[in-house]
Amino acid sequence: MPEAAPHPSQGGPRELPQASDSSPTPVGATPTADPGRILILGAGPTGLGAGVRLRELGHENFLIVDRNPYVGGLAASFVDESGFTWDIGGHVMFSHYEYYDRLFERFMGEEYSLNDRESWVRMFDRWVPYPFQNNIRYLPKQAAYECLSGLIKAQTGQGPVRSHREASNFGEFIDAVFGEGIARYFMRPYNFKVWAHPPEMMNKTWIGERVAVLDIDRALKNVVLESDDFGWGPNNRFKYPLHGGTGEFYRRMGESIGDRIQTGRTVRTIDLRSRVARFEDGSEEGFDTLVSAIPLDILCRDVLTGDVPDFLRTRAAQLRHSAGYMVGIGLRRPCPSTKSWMYFPEANCPFYRVTYLSNYSPFMTPDRETHYSLLCEISESEHKPVDPDRVVEDTISGLENAGLLAPGERSDICDTWIYRAEYSYPTPTVDRDQILSEVIPWLESRGIYSRGRFGMWKYEVANTDHTLMQGVELVNRLLLGEAETTIGIVYSATEDGRQAAVHERPGHAGSGEKRLAGQALEGKSSVQSAATTGKTT
Repeated sequence: MPEAAPHPSQGGPRELPQASDSSPTPVGATPTADPGRILILGAGPTGLGAGVRLRELGHENFLIVDRNPYVGGLAASFVDESGFTWDIGGHVMFSHYEYYDRLFERFMGEEYSLNDRESWVRMFDRWVPYPFQNNIRYLPKQAAYECLSGLIKAQTGQGPVRSHREASNFGEFIDAVFGEGIARYFMRPYNFKVWAHPPEMMNKTWIGERVAVLDIDRALKNVVLESDDFGWGPNNRFKYPLHGGTGEFYRRMGESIGDRIQTGRTVRTIDLRSRVARFEDGSEEGFDTLVSAIPLDILCRDVLTGDVPDFLRTRAAQLRHSAGYMVGIGLRRPCPSTKSWMYFPEANCPFYRVTYLSNYSPFMTPDRETHYSLLCEISESEHKPVDPDRVVEDTISGLENAGLLAPGERSDICDTWIYRAEYSYPTPTVDRDQILSEVIPWLESRGIYSRGRFGMWKYEVANTDHTLMQGVELVNRLLLGEAETTIGIVYSATEDGRQAAVHERPGHAGSGEKRLAGQALEGKSSVQSAATTGKTT
């Protein structure tokens, strides 16, 4: 896309004073009241949120640039030649923020489905309701006993780590909170499949709403009284665009920003002295303030030039991440299940999560009556390599092993789709927070604000609503002097994981997995499509 004409108020970048290395601006402090020309690198949720908010506040002196030919980043969606719509991973749209909800209403109107979550764990050749650790009564008796016995020993101080407070990493946290049985059968194998890093390399501060913790009394009650414990989590009811997948919301946001977005331009260098970004096509953009969603390690190690100390490049390069393969399987037959998504800890399949993507909206396949789709996610790192030539075949075999495809159903596969994200999950390593405390303030003292899933590198605030609000809140800070809140959210381990995060709560409660006692696990969904009205209830 050609460069947009400069806005009349832009002019050239103004000179900013060079702060000393010894006095960085703290994250959340109020910088200059006039950010000047704002260059935003990345048209994902963070950049789009910043752009929408800038326009709301009447600040037109900005430009958003993205290397992809589309907007949305990792939240983009694609419609393939066979008529299937695919997301980059199993996104669902739930929100912790009133502002995000208003944006969704503004851009999507009534064009969405409202789905009750129905999620499961596949193990021991059976479906166990999510979260696994709250529903161990569904396991074979020996495994259930081992899980319960290990939990009691761990939480009465008989394990190798006496309490979760003494745990120095996520691996020790797993052992201290859940005990040997739950750790062996689910927590350790599943988390390695997700993160592609050993849990001992990870910190324990990221868990919050992501991991349901469990106490002895609750576990005993669930097993002895055969109580179902399904409703945990912040996303037990979620919205989804009726057409175009998750990316449709962000595509419409991009349309509203218009010529302030340029796609298909890859940044090559950012000169801190001249405050100029240079691109692969030879073009340049001056800036006063830079907002970057570029992965933080790449930004510091490969892109920044000028007075960049070696320690900054070295520390940022120590951040770790995993890659991810998204494999879509389209089938020419009616959907056999009402499930939303499922987790897979066992080694008989390569994926850690599979989503019945066609259950999110009736318009995700060529014909909802005769087709359905499965989206499978596989992580990759140096600790967990993936053969790209076999990933589709291994995925299909894994679907058979996990009971999602019956023998002979391979012939129903009419479409396959694959997407590899080099940066999929920012790994919350034990040294991550220390690295961020050194790198982020140094960048901000130079007028560079690194935000987003890989710009801030904080998985615990890396949902699409979190990352969009990082862009919004940064603009509010730059133009209105308001403190950012999302990047500083502190998560803590509570009895059940509920109310673990200090921010606005989702507006909906309830759970699609709830079943009456004795009802078959494959029971009917409470979600009923109403395509003629554009919503499901």
